[in-house]
Amino acid sequence: MLRNISLRSRIFISMIFWVVIAFVLIASVTIYQYSEQNRDYHAERMERKEEQIKQSIDLALQKTTYPVTTENLGHIFRDEIYEIALVQNINFNIYDLQGQLIKSSRPKFEVDSISTCLDAEVLNNLASSPNKRYVEQKSAAGYNYQASYTYISDKRFKNVGILNLPYFEDNSFNDKELREILLRLTGAYLLLMLLAIGLAYFISKYITRSLQTISERLNQTDLTKRNEKIIVENPSEEIGKLITSYNEMIDELEISAAKLAKGEREQAWREMAKQVAHEIKNPLTPMRLSVQNFERKFNPNDPDIAKRVSEFSKTLIQQIDTMSSIASAFSNFANMPAQQNETLNVVKIVKMAVDIFDENYIHFFSEEEEIIAKLDRTQLIRVVTNLVKNATQAIVNVDSPKVLVTVSKDGDFVKMTVEDNGMGISMESKEKVFEPKFTTKTSGMGLGLGMVKNIVETYKGTINFTSEPGKGTVFTVRFPIANGA
Repeated sequence: MLRNISLRSRIFISMIFWVVIAFVLIASVTIYQYSEQNRDYHAERMERKEEQIKQSIDLALQKTTYPVTTENLGHIFRDEIYEIALVQNINFNIYDLQGQLIKSSRPKFEVDSISTCLDAEVLNNLASSPNKRYVEQKSAAGYNYQASYTYISDKRFKNVGILNLPYFEDNSFNDKELREILLRLTGAYLLLMLLAIGLAYFISKYITRSLQTISERLNQTDLTKRNEKIIVENPSEEIGKLITSYNEMIDELEISAAKLAKGEREQAWREMAKQVAHEIKNPLTPMRLSVQNFERKFNPNDPDIAKRVSEFSKTLIQQIDTMSSIASAFSNFANMPAQQNETLNVVKIVKMAVDIFDENYIHFFSEEEEIIAKLDRTQLIRVVTNLVKNATQAIVNVDSPKVLVTVSKDGDFVKMTVEDNGMGISMESKEKVFEPKFTTKTSGMGLGLGMVKNIVETYKGTINFTSEPGKGTVFTVRFPIANGA
């Protein structure tokens, strides 16, 4: 999915993502650090309290007049246990070596909630501990607390009892401090997030600006016209290389386009010269034969000499007229129609052009009385007459010939159709219809439809056709309607 996102969006999202990741990591490390700090603090504090109570117990054992035995611990600490708990500000319990409760510093009504007998697991862990100390993790009423167990020894380091120190962890202060730090950290990161969003936007825009310029120029690259080079101030090294490559490509493209255009022009002129030479040779051959025949049979004393000269002249004039029409056709095709852009009523002009033809099978129809377009009157008439003339030549051998010319509106275009029921156009000929030298007729230069296409496209129009062999052809021409028409 990320592949379909633009480069600018990916840069923007990546920067925001890493800011969020950094916040999560720092918050996690902060919480972990506070947890470790609390644990170490409470462990050290419990050891310190335990050591202070043990010192107080050792002092009480030194002052007592009772023999220091397990049985006398209850007598020795009958009142002393409360003084020690008051001084150290913490309650503790004393058990015998079998885990039976001997004395507790808690008030009488709280003693019932204390375990009067230690578990065998506690005794075993305490006995097997290298430092003769065991700490048990417990929980009560939703609170976590620790309970440490250590031996009480006499002067000869003989164990006479077990000291139990319940230690409740009070994390309210640290939790409050942690919440305040996380709150401040969240505020700082929200501000950082806003700054990152703004910075990510400008950085992504700056990075992709040059790429956007290059992309736009690539989309605008046109082989048929001169393309502008890309100029970007202070580009990065990578973007600079890309721009240089594009500009070099444009230079090479212009050189190649110039060579191609020159080659196409030369090829077009060669083809045109061949066509002109071929068309001129056609009437020259009968002219030559006529002259040779006239020279061989010429007899000044022939009584029909006037008739023979007249026939000979007509033949030459006919061939000369043919050569003249060839020259006119090529001249008309070579001359690009000038864009006069006259404001014309296309319906009226097309009807006028159709009326030139006398054939009764040629019909004109239009539902509109007026469709305005900016065209050249002469060129529009030339388009109509060429299409109608082609249609009439296509229905020579048809029993019931018919040519229908229509004009109508088609959105923002004026549409003209020329339909005939003639022989149609074969599949292999359809792609060559608009080529300048293509023709299916036994006479003519095949320049008419090429010239029509040239005129139509000059005025930003379109021409196309549909044809079915044996049933007829329909040519459709569209010109843009004048604004406000």
